[in-house]
Amino acid sequence: MASISLNKARTIIRKALAKGREMELKPLSVVVLDAGGHVLAFEREDGAAPGRFDIARGKAYGAVMLGMAGEAQMARAEQQHYFMTAMNGLFGGAVVPVPGGVLVQDKRGEVIGAVGVTGDTSDNDAIAAVAGIEAANLTGIT
Repeated sequence: MASISLNKARTIIRKALAKGREMELKPLSVVVLDAGGHVLAFEREDGAAPGRFDIARGKAYGAVMLGMAGEAQMARAEQQHYFMTAMNGLFGGAVVPVPGGVLVQDKRGEVIGAVGVTGDTSDNDAIAAVAGIEAANLTGIT
């Protein structure tokens, strides 16, 4: 089974943060999870609130555990609130169903993890996540 190496996880974080600075976003926090939802790497920029780890992780965790990125989770929550409420309960309240949780695919199209970015608007968070993922020669699914 393919996975995200620590080197690629660090590249994702570095390039996501660089994209945030390029776009003049608020301070970002970025987490990279493997396909089992385990943290591979995390960074929080100076000035980012300490609670941002849990938000970033929740965005990525929901994506990888449900097999749907943040945009799809948010749409599902709007259409079937009871479903996402049940899923969040099932996962101990750890799911944050909004953009910024991005699935990571390898070259074969296999989901190998997820990235969660938080700190600015959810849509901008997703843009930064995808920039980091693409810099690691992987594909991001928003």
